[in-house]
Amino acid sequence: MRQPSLNLRFSTQDDLITCRDLLCGGSRSFYAASLLLPRRVYEPATALYAFCRIADDEIDLADRPHDAVIALKQRLDAVYAGRPMQIPADRALADVVVQFAIPRTLLDALIEGFAWDAEGRRYEDISSVYAYSARVAATVGAMMTLLMGVRDPDVLARACDLGVAMQLSNIARDVGEDAANGRLYLPREWLREEGLDPDVWLATPVWSPALGRVVSRLLAAAETLYARADQGISGLPLRCRAGIGAARHLYAEIGHEVERRGWDSVCQRAVVSPGRKARLLPRVLAAALPRPVVSLPPLAETRFLVEAVEAQPLPQAINGTMTHTQPAKIENRVVWVLDLFERMEKRDRLRSMERAAGYLNQVPPLAEMPRGAMSIN
Repeated sequence: MRQPSLNLRFSTQDDLITCRDLLCGGSRSFYAASLLLPRRVYEPATALYAFCRIADDEIDLADRPHDAVIALKQRLDAVYAGRPMQIPADRALADVVVQFAIPRTLLDALIEGFAWDAEGRRYEDISSVYAYSARVAATVGAMMTLLMGVRDPDVLARACDLGVAMQLSNIARDVGEDAANGRLYLPREWLREEGLDPDVWLATPVWSPALGRVVSRLLAAAETLYARADQGISGLPLRCRAGIGAARHLYAEIGHEVERRGWDSVCQRAVVSPGRKARLLPRVLAAALPRPVVSLPPLAETRFLVEAVEAQPLPQAINGTMTHTQPAKIENRVVWVLDLFERMEKRDRLRSMERAAGYLNQVPPLAEMPRGAMSIN
């Protein structure tokens, strides 16, 4: 058996397997993109995701979300004290935060974003939407950058830009689905500028050209942030760029598909076709090409994340030397991952239909990936 790439001080190999199972059954985008990452990044990323997934579920499904937040904070107290609770994801996270010096601020912010969801927080302007996205998405981008051994403030700022942009793409795609759950993430002042009362619209969500203009405006903001993020990808280790490039372009394509559907994400949900996924390949591969990292200030809403990393002492275990040449046939691996997105999306839609019918437990899990396909060694 291969030795784990994560230093196992608190966790075990079985804990990592449990975390991997959570990842396979959770976010298709995080999972599929992670398959393009080197194993030394993939394993700690899996451990990190497992805790984030559990935290999201425990807050979202709790009868008393405030109590769930307190409990999660106590678990983080134990993790950062070096005495994690006897939970596989907690033990694995304890190893990650020590080995990669993950600031507590990043995980606290992520939990805060989940709590905002549970409490039905309102987002008045684009800054408040950015603040939400900073917590639920930019935190993950910043932590993933640390797992790659990169702590440069400019690269971190661009990673946060990418996280916010991807969250905006999600919001634009899921307007109707979120409204059905009583949630609205579009800036409320933008709706009023288009003559739409946010509360009245949420009570009876229907598409209109006015709503389409709000969605279009949100996606324009996302495109600006994707362009900013592009200026930082080359600051990542070469072997990581294809994975991050795949996630960047697949999420951006969600917005392009919403546009092709006339900005209507209420009556229909944008799905990127296999053909369009395949046409993303040149752009994904181009992400690995060297280019200067542009120094731009972080968004005001993500600045606290970058500053938290700057204030954290650099661990001895990180040397930032992951710069080996990308293995041959990366094109084949990217094509395989793009196809995986399609299959996982179909699975997720089936699970949603079954959940609505009350038969979630009858949906079989995604077949286990073949040995050796999990990541680039």
